[in-house]
Amino acid sequence: MSGAATGTPTPDSAATAPAGTTSTAPSARRIWTRVRGTALVVALVLIGGLVLATVRSADAHGALDPRSTEPHGSRAVAELLEQRGVTLTLATTLDEATAATNPGTTLLVTAPDLLTDAQRSTLRSTMENSAGRTVLLGAGSPSLGTLAPGVTSAPGTTVTNLAPACALPAATRAGSVDLGGERYEVAPGTTADSCYPSGGRPTLVRLPGPSTTDTVLLGSPDILYNTRLDQQGNASLALQLLGSRPHLVWYLPSLYDASADASEDDTTGDFLSLIPSGWLWGTLQLALAALLAAIWRGRRLGPLVTERLPVAVRASEATEGRARLYRKANARDRAASVLRTATRTRLAPLLGVPTRDAHSPELLLPALSARLPGTTADPKHLLFGPAPADDSTLIRLADQLDALEREVRTS
Repeated sequence: MSGAATGTPTPDSAATAPAGTTSTAPSARRIWTRVRGTALVVALVLIGGLVLATVRSADAHGALDPRSTEPHGSRAVAELLEQRGVTLTLATTLDEATAATNPGTTLLVTAPDLLTDAQRSTLRSTMENSAGRTVLLGAGSPSLGTLAPGVTSAPGTTVTNLAPACALPAATRAGSVDLGGERYEVAPGTTADSCYPSGGRPTLVRLPGPSTTDTVLLGSPDILYNTRLDQQGNASLALQLLGSRPHLVWYLPSLYDASADASEDDTTGDFLSLIPSGWLWGTLQLALAALLAAIWRGRRLGPLVTERLPVAVRASEATEGRARLYRKANARDRAASVLRTATRTRLAPLLGVPTRDAHSPELLLPALSARLPGTTADPKHLLFGPAPADDSTLIRLADQLDALEREVRTS
């Protein structure tokens, strides 16, 4: 075959390529071989996590939960109260807490600031009508206006060992305890017992009400934790405050309580406000790290770099090799298409036709006829004709294409 076969195939030639081609895309089996190790590790981690969560689900509870044996749980004080004859009812909704409250009840609210305005109003009515005791742990500005009128809070402090410095019997018997957190300020004219001052402000306040009703504010819940109950007078103060009535309602406010009206409290209704700030910053850092990793691993677009090949193959050898492959496959149509495409590509610049229009008969053939008006060859048959019927016709086509190109170059 002549040197015309060395031309680069174009879309016209690609259209006549054999349909049976080999795909270079990875097969499903190869993809599975690559990812099966990672998939196995992920599956093991998920299964292990599920098993661990199932095993621990019966014993693991949140902070201040009377069923929890964790350091910040409160199972120890709950068991001590039961030994002293105090019955305990655990409530996770406001309806459960109000239904169990009566004159012989101590109502412990572990997180009053989580309640909505409507819930605080309902709880306030229950406190006034129960004639019992209410203990509020860590109550701050959001809840004090409704649950403890006449008391305001100051910024929290570190929990330390504080002395009673008051005449409240429960405090004088307990002595020094671990308190801190919220510090309170009682309005002038308000009757109250103020104990365990920190920075000049009490961290325990008892507000007496009508009859046997009273409200106790604890700036910090630390005296109820399992890990702190045996220190100082923590156990004594906890048992006296929570065990003064025969029945204790332990109320753990929940965000899933149906009585919470999200429309009344923007803070509770805002989903982002429920996420700790550390998680938001952590997510931002992970996103930034992923962006930097993508930039680092991204392919840089730059100038072409010549690659040093291990063996140099001459163009004539490549042409002969391709010709033998065409002959072995009996692909005369493919060989003829490559020859004609390469010839049209080289003739177009010589005839003043743009390269992109080299394979358009309507543009190339008129220019060729104007250049060679007296030629005896049929340009349309040579450049856009049918596939050769046999090898001799293919060889004759190659010779005629070479002759046509030489004629154009010398004209």
